[in-house]
Amino acid sequence: MKNSRDGWLHTSRLDHMMLKQLAYSNYSRLRLSRIILLALAYAIGPLLFTASSGRAQESADQSATENSSQSLSDGSTHVSASFDGSSDSSDDRSTAAAFSNLNTQGTSLSSDQIIQILEQNPDLLADVKEQVVERLQQQGTQIQAGDISDEMLYGQISTNAGVRANITSFLQAHGYASQRSLQSIGDATVTGEISSLQPGDSRRENTNVEPPNGSAGMNARGFTQNYGEAEQNRANHIIRDEADHAQRGHEQANASTDIPQVLHRPTPYNLRSLEDLYTQLPDQTIQLKRFGSEVFINRNLFSMSRGRFNSDTPLDVPVGPDYVIGSGDSLTINLWGGITQSITRQVDRNGQILLPEAGLLQVAGLPLERAESLITGALKRQYRDIQVSVTISRLRSVRVYIVGDVQRPGGYDISSLATPLSALYAAGGPTSVGSLRIVRHLRGKQLVEEVDLYDFLLHGVRKGSVRFESGDTLLVPPAGAQVAISGAVKRPAIYELKAGESTLASVIADAGGFTASASFNHIVVERIDANQQRETVTLKTSGGHNLQGDRAAIDTFVIKDGDRIHIAPILPYSERAIYLQGHVVRPGRIPYTEGMQLNDVLRSYQDMLPEPAAHGEIVRLVPPDLHVETISFNVPDVLIGNANLTLQPFDTIRIFGRYEIDTPTVTIHGEVLRPDTYPLSKGMTAAQLVRMAGGFKRDALLDSADLTSYRIEGGDRVDGQLTTVHIGAAVTGTDPNADVTLKPGDVLTIHQLTGWSEIGQSVTIQGQVRFPGNYGFREGERLSSVLRRAGGMRETAYAGGAVLIREQVRELEEKSRQELIRQIEANSAAARLGPAVGAGDTGGTLQLIKVQQEQALAQLKSHPATGRMVIHISADIDSWANTPADIELRRGDVLTIPKRPGFVLVTGQVYNATALTFTPGKTAAWYLSRAGGTNGAANRKEIFIIRANGSVVGRHSGSWFNDVLSTRLNPGDMVVVPQKIIGASLLWRNLLTTAQLASSIAITAGIAAAAL
Repeated sequence: MKNSRDGWLHTSRLDHMMLKQLAYSNYSRLRLSRIILLALAYAIGPLLFTASSGRAQESADQSATENSSQSLSDGSTHVSASFDGSSDSSDDRSTAAAFSNLNTQGTSLSSDQIIQILEQNPDLLADVKEQVVERLQQQGTQIQAGDISDEMLYGQISTNAGVRANITSFLQAHGYASQRSLQSIGDATVTGEISSLQPGDSRRENTNVEPPNGSAGMNARGFTQNYGEAEQNRANHIIRDEADHAQRGHEQANASTDIPQVLHRPTPYNLRSLEDLYTQLPDQTIQLKRFGSEVFINRNLFSMSRGRFNSDTPLDVPVGPDYVIGSGDSLTINLWGGITQSITRQVDRNGQILLPEAGLLQVAGLPLERAESLITGALKRQYRDIQVSVTISRLRSVRVYIVGDVQRPGGYDISSLATPLSALYAAGGPTSVGSLRIVRHLRGKQLVEEVDLYDFLLHGVRKGSVRFESGDTLLVPPAGAQVAISGAVKRPAIYELKAGESTLASVIADAGGFTASASFNHIVVERIDANQQRETVTLKTSGGHNLQGDRAAIDTFVIKDGDRIHIAPILPYSERAIYLQGHVVRPGRIPYTEGMQLNDVLRSYQDMLPEPAAHGEIVRLVPPDLHVETISFNVPDVLIGNANLTLQPFDTIRIFGRYEIDTPTVTIHGEVLRPDTYPLSKGMTAAQLVRMAGGFKRDALLDSADLTSYRIEGGDRVDGQLTTVHIGAAVTGTDPNADVTLKPGDVLTIHQLTGWSEIGQSVTIQGQVRFPGNYGFREGERLSSVLRRAGGMRETAYAGGAVLIREQVRELEEKSRQELIRQIEANSAAARLGPAVGAGDTGGTLQLIKVQQEQALAQLKSHPATGRMVIHISADIDSWANTPADIELRRGDVLTIPKRPGFVLVTGQVYNATALTFTPGKTAAWYLSRAGGTNGAANRKEIFIIRANGSVVGRHSGSWFNDVLSTRLNPGDMVVVPQKIIGASLLWRNLLTTAQLASSIAITAGIAAAAL
């Protein structure tokens, strides 16, 4: 059991000595597991996400060791359980300390998500283990990949949030995790409403920068913090940046070819024209992103997550001959001619390089071209006939401080050729309140240059030719005025304004210009009257009649900080179109032209599907309110040119199929392959209907068929008429006059040959007969006849216990059984109580009734209906043949002739329910006494006997003075002593008595079957 307070395993219910012995026997294995887990705790974090320098890693490890005891003592770190059941293991405390050092502040996938990804990608899991082993071996731990089991790794994923955060970063970097699968993301990207154009940046306050030398970083408030925390915070930023980048592919498109986004209102008629007219242009409620906010998403996690450019970072500016060499640059000197050699020299702190045979040479501060000339001259004095080429193989780094409203402010070691844009890229770009139009490059108090990032974002022009020097500062001030533009522009977003750009035309140009669907007559500006109120301004245009005037109005319209500009699109449908629908080949919109007529659309039957109806209609929307009117026309008349109608815009031409308008049908029943209702084609006959239904079945009567026709009498009633059709002759064509033409609604019935359903019927004779098996029989054949064919009964047969099972009887019995169960379940216990029952006895009596009810239901449900018929036959077939006892057979009958049983069964409420050996001439009372007599729960008045043939002898079977117990019994009979019924309701007593009888009869049938 795990204690929620200290996390240690308690063993109060386990045998202490057994646990101790188990721990001792597995000591080596458990100790190895603890060592591996301890190594995993130290290795997974830095391996999976950041590859920090050795000195920084040692500092973090040392800090974790020093703080481990405090973490355990104050309860700030929760350890799930000790590995060997001991609470004072030093190895466990070391492992707990190692895991407590893992940062748990990062956003991560859940343990189930991570484990699912690793299980679905076995190669990825193997790569993780191999890298862990490689790192541990470098640290001196002798371990193999096979020593790290999946359970060990999965266990740490399930219990350690720091491991989950680091593995999440690893999966993000390798493309196995997406933004949607993250549990929670503190979204601090610039996706807010323009109503809060300068929100506080949630990422800004927690941004921590790690200096390249591994010392403590400085956060936005000026405080220092541990290196590992800074690394984790940078991990969070990069995860968010990568997630934002993944979402870029899901942005809403805004091209002119896109289907307009509209809201469809319900229409009163199913017309395509009304569907177009009943559309609304939705209100723009999408959240706009700040333009340029996604440019600085960092894809190179492993190099950029350190917060710096390393020496291997590709240069984004070529090294020219005017590059000034400084301390830290590496020069590659290639010699050829008299000798061939390539040497690399780094400029030392004094600005010198050491040349072979030539000594020290001062090159710092010289342009590359001048330095190459000096090196060539120095080497030519030592070597003959050589040529020299000098290139920069590795650039020096300079310390630049990137401050202001950036994602990760701090000091960065960047390439000496880096531009302000690349430096800003390293710092994650501006925050949501940082400016994209003004980036200041400062050297001390002097402004070196001012960079506008829109030059690069919009035009691809990178400005900022002044190179950085150590100690320079790159300042990103807060953003200036901002406006939002949405609707029919190519790049709807939030844009930052610069001095001199205060017109609507300049903002539209930044947004990529209008789309082809833009409406100049519907440009609306939601404006903030500073410190006063909000107001709506509509740009005054000509509505598209004067494009030059509209553009002049756009060029002169002045925008202000906080404006929300919406450019509505034009109508989402064409105002000059007609619609064709229904039974046609090419339904849809058709362009409308002046003077268009109906036969311009319906030119021939090739424009329609087969069998069009003669009736067509034009549904017209009549101006000015566009109410609906219907104009009918005759399709054949339009096709031949006798009737033509002039069309108007938004007309809908409807063509119907022949079977869509009061569809004429005929029906065929009986012995055909596919009896059904079929469309009545023109001139269809009875023979054609039979062929359409698949033809006759083998049991069809071909001489005659019934045809029922209907006709209208007097215009107010329908009269039916029945005729006989010689259908066989009509189908074969032997009698041309036999076929008749069908009318709508006719019903043709094909009869079955007499006695066809009786072909193949059989009964089963089993048990004590000479030839048991299945026997076919003719209509009206009786039981004695089939028994004679089966060879008669054997000497061992007991005809008095014969059982005849009939399916029709079984179905009736099953219905009765289900109804009996329903009635017993439906009767409440309270309704079964008699008026003489006292109030104090009510509770106990109700409980007894409920128990009795459950017992009766259990017996009924466990004994399904058998379908047994009571028959009275004997071994002498001639004695009962052709008498009422000789019943007619039915399909599926099963006759069982058992052996003569040598017992009588006594069951029910007796002291010993058993089977007693049959003794001739003995009564039911004699057998009952041999079973111990009745018990206290017996109802002696309702004792009944079930004969072996299934008949029942009860209290009311004979005369009123006849006693059931005086009845002489035969072999196989059963004496049933029912249970005394609790409750005074007559209905309730009858129900339970019937249930006991039904269950007992089912038992006798089973006994007969077992006596074969």
